[in-house]
Amino acid sequence: MNLKKLRQKIDKIDKQIIALLNQRTNHTLSIGDLKKKANKGIYSPDRENYILRRLKKISKGPLPKVALESIYREIMSSALSLEKPLEIAYLGPKATFTHLAALKKFGSQVKYVACDSIGDVFLEVQKGSCDYGVVPIENSIEGAVTHTLDMLMDCPLNICSEIILEISHNLLSNYRKEAITKIYSNPQVFAQCRIWIERNLPKAEKIEVSSTARAAELCKRQRNSSCIASLLAAKEYGLKVMARDIEDSPHNVTRFLVIGKYDVPATGQDKTSIMFSIKDRVGALHDMLLPFKRYKINLTKIESRPSKKKVWDYYFFVDLEGHHQDPNVKKAIKELEDKCTFLKILGSYPAAE
Repeated sequence: MNLKKLRQKIDKIDKQIIALLNQRTNHTLSIGDLKKKANKGIYSPDRENYILRRLKKISKGPLPKVALESIYREIMSSALSLEKPLEIAYLGPKATFTHLAALKKFGSQVKYVACDSIGDVFLEVQKGSCDYGVVPIENSIEGAVTHTLDMLMDCPLNICSEIILEISHNLLSNYRKEAITKIYSNPQVFAQCRIWIERNLPKAEKIEVSSTARAAELCKRQRNSSCIASLLAAKEYGLKVMARDIEDSPHNVTRFLVIGKYDVPATGQDKTSIMFSIKDRVGALHDMLLPFKRYKINLTKIESRPSKKKVWDYYFFVDLEGHHQDPNVKKAIKELEDKCTFLKILGSYPAAE
């Protein structure tokens, strides 16, 4: 078959795809109307999770599964923007890793609102100015983001979804490497790129700033400067990529949470986050964890934080496999609640792959 005929076949398929996409969107809009009448949230993490898993299962290639997910992310993003002008708050400014995580989850067709702090993200969602918020919760190298833990403790919002983002650090600049005298980035990034910096720019001054996006902004304005930031920051601030993937560890992953006002139905592949406090006595934490062992529930994370109300008084944050409405999870949480001084279910949501 010659080139012309192959292209004619593609044109015919494209016509069919467009017709089907519009048909799909009309059904999505009808679902949106039903959700509004039932006073339900437009975004459905459980349904999104089902769609993406199903598509990956039925696809036989040659289209890679990651490409398939990216395509459908934009299809769903477009549908969401038609159902309701969805607004997503995130820890800004533009081109931070939290911004990248938000784009990965919601696509490019919704409105994004950059916030100055994690507390501001929670506030925007709580007061209804934004529909959902995206905040970092932990990094595989640096550990937990304590400000997010503290906000979850005090705020009535639910965790609706999680996002796993592989973190890639890049040296950005509009100057030759030999001319660079300053590097801007945040302290955590400098710690994650220490070996590369010592080998390649040992004499450059390291200047700590609040975020990688702020680093890119300053780099753009300062002579003989560079920054360590994302590829999105290079595009956003007009900087050249001088070196890619300069992080010391190849397994640098950050987990983000989507927060909102709605509870998420069970999908069968869920995670639940809870927090609780206990009386200060020998063996107290051990006794708190026994119900999970009894009902064969796997715990994926345990983190402690000072309560700030009393010296040596702590809250414990726990992630566990399952939905809080699953019978075994429900029984375990009830037993735990009977033993502890305070317990809060932060949310059940589809577990990220």
